[in-house]
Amino acid sequence: QYVHDHAPAQSTGAMVSLATESDRTLFFDFLPLEAARIGEFKTKFQLYTVPGQTYYNATRKLVLQGADGVVFVADSQWSKMRENVESFRNLQENLAGYGRSLEEVPYLLQYNKRDLPAIAPVEYMEFLLNNRQPRVFSFEAIAITGYGVFKTLNAISKLVLASLVKRGGR
Repeated sequence: QYVHDHAPAQSTGAMVSLATESDRTLFFDFLPLEAARIGEFKTKFQLYTVPGQTYYNATRKLVLQGADGVVFVADSQWSKMRENVESFRNLQENLAGYGRSLEEVPYLLQYNKRDLPAIAPVEYMEFLLNNRQPRVFSFEAIAITGYGVFKTLNAISKLVLASLVKRGGR
């Protein structure tokens, strides 16, 4: 939502959002985004968000199928640590279902809701979620204010573009 509201209007398409009454993502959000030209190529991204709850796994898996990159958004609240770990394992399982893994898919971590009172230290979240070698980029964020949102988007965009160049555009 923040990206849609704050990116240049000529760069974004219509945002499609399916949410519950409490404004949480029910199925997914979709936002087409046009980025800068790279040489003679126009760069376009299709951003999807999916619900974190594991009972929406079918939606999460479907959206992940064609993903060129992933931002795993973890909830910083202490009470959500178990769910974060479960969701991260679920991400790995869903990728494996497509014959893919985090070793080949560009991804990074975003630790969201850093403005709330009962949050885990970043070091603890890194221990739980960023314990693979090599470690990946991670960013603190407050999605509703935009803190860290564009920093995260820029980082994943660079990782995805570098991966596409490395794979010869495929």
